Amino acid sequence: MSAARVCVVGSFMTDLVWRVDRLPAQGETVQAAGFGIFLGGKGFNQAVAARRMGAAVSMIGCLGDDEFAPRFIQALDRAEIERSGITVDRDHGTGVATPLIEADSSNRIIIAPRANLAVTAAGIEAAAEQIAAADVLLLQLEIPPEASLAAARIATAAGRTVILNPAPALPFPQELLRSATIVTPNEVEAAALCGHVVNGIESARAAAMAIRARGVSTAVITLGSLGAVGLSDGLDLHLPAHSVTAVDSTAAGDAFNGALAARLAECDDLRDALRLANAAGALAVTRLGAEPSLPARSEVEALLRR
Repeated sequence: MSAARVCVVGSFMTDLVWRVDRLPAQGETVQAAGFGIFLGGKGFNQAVAARRMGAAVSMIGCLGDDEFAPRFIQALDRAEIERSGITVDRDHGTGVATPLIEADSSNRIIIAPRANLAVTAAGIEAAAEQIAAADVLLLQLEIPPEASLAAARIATAAGRTVILNPAPALPFPQELLRSATIVTPNEVEAAALCGHVVNGIESARAAAMAIRARGVSTAVITLGSLGAVGLSDGLDLHLPAHSVTAVDSTAAGDAFNGALAARLAECDDLRDALRLANAAGALAVTRLGAEPSLPARSEVEALLRR
């Protein structure tokens, strides 16, 4: 049997990660407790996450013509992720993000998308064959929405599953929301979509119902330390969080979405896919950095056995 296939259309961000005991006040300078440079971007992270779950993965996006780009190319090649759909923007650098991680492992992130904004609908059309060949298309909101919408239309026409991770919480066309089979916001993103605060299991369930009412088949709300809620026809599920020691939550959502896509590319069992995704997200918070924190399939399955 051929490997399950996932196509990720998304972003590349070089993460300049600062660990701080607390955030500085206005006009104040604080000394960092640690610093690291990591490969990231929601698209790249989710592609790596899906690959580590065993899926055959292709990625479509845009890098800059700078010193950061070769790091991504080398990482994609090491992971054996298909990259023929990646273009180079010679006018802008590779995307950069600055996560500020506090002592309790919570994070705040500043991003400069740069070359990610050069992904166009025309470029997506040029990679239509890759998108249509995948079992699952995985999208986020760190590239122009018209590019994501073009990809969703291609996947939908081919009868593929489309997962939209509406992150970060930015305005985007309602057609893109309706084009998704599954939408996977966190609490902040869900609140932006449904218009009311999401701060627990019941409010997450209400948000999922509101999102489904807007034309989405399945809504999954990730809740950090409270786990995740999934709502679909015949499924109303709360997955409690796994007990782990949190270090850095930066890529937890990406691990969740990559694992969800990989498992759904293998089978149609949403409940089973959510279990795998929930465990992958839990393991991701136990390590510093984005790409280094994304777990292997064997690690996730070991956690589920425990």
